[in-house]
Amino acid sequence: MKWLALFIVCLFVAFLFYVEVDMPAYGDPQAPANLHVSPYYIQRSLQDTETPNIVTAILADYRAYDTLGETIVIFTAGLACILLLWRSKRDDSKVQRPHC
Repeated sequence: MKWLALFIVCLFVAFLFYVEVDMPAYGDPQAPANLHVSPYYIQRSLQDTETPNIVTAILADYRAYDTLGETIVIFTAGLACILLLWRSKRDDSKVQRPHC
């Protein structure tokens, strides 16, 4: 079973290296995001959203559902941590401690 898991991980790593070759270089001005998406946001954000700040327009208007999803994930993770670490006094009183 370990060998199967190792084989699957190796295949996944090989796939990641294969698709990474086709990605544009970091900061490449000729990347599709820099040629199509960014100019649209810069030119149309004030007209579309009536928000003078481009970053706020992108996060709160264009990508509102994505931002809401990220907020829900962070909130859920924080709530899970609180529930895992929180112990009530009733639970402490029920724990039997060894007698010395």
